[in-house]
Amino acid sequence: MNRRSFITTAGAAVAGSILVPSTSSAAFAVGLELPALPYAPAALEPHIDALTMTIHHDKHHAGYVTKLGDALKAANLNTDNVAELIADISTLPVDQQTAIRNNGGGHVNHTWFWQWMAPAGSGPAAPEGKLAEAIQSSFGSIEDMKKAFGDAAAKRFGSGWAWLIKKADGKLAIVSTPNQDNPLMKGVVPDSDLGAPVLGLDVWEHAYYLHYQNKRPDYVAAWWNVVNWKQAAACFEGA
Repeated sequence: MNRRSFITTAGAAVAGSILVPSTSSAAFAVGLELPALPYAPAALEPHIDALTMTIHHDKHHAGYVTKLGDALKAANLNTDNVAELIADISTLPVDQQTAIRNNGGGHVNHTWFWQWMAPAGSGPAAPEGKLAEAIQSSFGSIEDMKKAFGDAAAKRFGSGWAWLIKKADGKLAIVSTPNQDNPLMKGVVPDSDLGAPVLGLDVWEHAYYLHYQNKRPDYVAAWWNVVNWKQAAACFEGA
């Protein structure tokens, strides 16, 4: 099955389902190549150390890309937007779903994750404009949003992600997913958790354990210092 036939089949399969923002926006599109980090591995220190960043990107993310390529080849599939592919993962044959879901999700989530961070002081220290207004409307304050997000990240059992998402009605919500699932995965993520990611935090141990050990809340608190609010705003407005 090529990408054109896959998209046609998938589109028919999900017709009438809950609406989620499109993955065709440049803010969400993800190709098949391992992207370079948009900054040096040490650029996020002291909040995230260089060794963690190097291993995270060069080993973990690279591994997802390699295994995704193998899974797509085995399934005779091709795509120029992995985010679009995994958004409709439930429409693939059952025996093809697990490897593409896990490795495609790992690739997509990490590609976004690198862009959601930037060296401290290189951009706005807090959300601005329409994103700030939406946060105020949905949560009451930026501080309340951060608390709810931190709770979702800290309470995710085992490995997974915490997300700030934009729902189909334009409202913001906070959800958490296990493993490498994300809120675009129709048929995998509960309908109540579907939406376009505005911001996401990796809470797998490989993302923080070298520096923070078992103190995940400390990692979450430090992470706010390197959030790229400009990119989050682009995702919010592009959804």
